Amino acid sequence: MRSLNVCLPLLLISWTAAYAAEDATVGFTLDFPGANPSHYEIMITNNGQGTYTSNGQLDRQSEAADPAPLTFVISESVRGEIFDLAKKAHYFTGNVDSGRKNIANTGNKTLSYKDAGHNSQTAYNYSPVPAIQELTAVFQGLSATLEFGRRLTYLRKYQKLALDDDLKRMEEMQREKTLGDLHAIAPVLNDIANDASVMNVSRSRALRLLSQAGK
Repeated sequence: MRSLNVCLPLLLISWTAAYAAEDATVGFTLDFPGANPSHYEIMITNNGQGTYTSNGQLDRQSEAADPAPLTFVISESVRGEIFDLAKKAHYFTGNVDSGRKNIANTGNKTLSYKDAGHNSQTAYNYSPVPAIQELTAVFQGLSATLEFGRRLTYLRKYQKLALDDDLKRMEEMQREKTLGDLHAIAPVLNDIANDASVMNVSRSRALRLLSQAGK
């Protein structure tokens, strides 16, 4: 009986830790009036699934795009990077903004973390904390990729001939390492690559980008 009494608390601790890890979520929000998008929000769960909400326009003539969240899955490497950096940033407790007045406004940013034992967030324009800087770059790159994904889906439906310009720009940004995790839009790229009604040059670009997904 004594052995059972000792084991039960250990099992409870182990279950609680596993539950917290499975339910952990990291979020990033950016509000930047005048930009396109001027508002977006990314939520990533510990299993690599994510949602993206954006008010970005899909072309110059369109209204703000459908605000319904876009669902996606990121690569294991980026998922691990996000949660490792959140831990290094102490799960965003406390003030991380530099507080300096002579720094250009690059948008109001908010990072959040939530699991069974945490529920915290921090807001900033610019942070000198290295983990916050790295996370900001990861999420902004991911937003850029997801915006391309939204546009590619729209263009494939309404303006197939315009696909190549976006795909070419994506290849350039990938070479410059300014594009985020391509794994998040792999289904979109795969649909283009397999669409016989799309120009071969565009299908080839989509295939090349797919080969980089997850790397």
